[in-house]
Amino acid sequence: MLIFILLMILIFYFFMIRPQQKKQKKVEEARNSLQKGDKVVTIGGIHGKITDIKDRTFTIEIAHDVRIEVDKAAISFNEADLNNKNAAKKEEKEEEKEQAE
Repeated sequence: MLIFILLMILIFYFFMIRPQQKKQKKVEEARNSLQKGDKVVTIGGIHGKITDIKDRTFTIEIAHDVRIEVDKAAISFNEADLNNKNAAKKEEKEEEKEQAE
């Protein structure tokens, strides 16, 4: 009985906890690699360009001479990464269509 419990815990770790930790690490690395001038989107959906980087916050310009300061954790993704993902999805769909013909 104890072996089954340990096996369940091991399976839970490898299929649930470990992948989440890897994903969180990639997100953290992506946030730390952002630089001035990068276009970003916050978790709240605000689009802007990074104008200043501090230890725990970014200053984002959302309109001409309108800047807000947000926590680094509030950045959901890099807009360029999103564009790359959308372009890749479009290419995959086009390839599927070509293969279907």
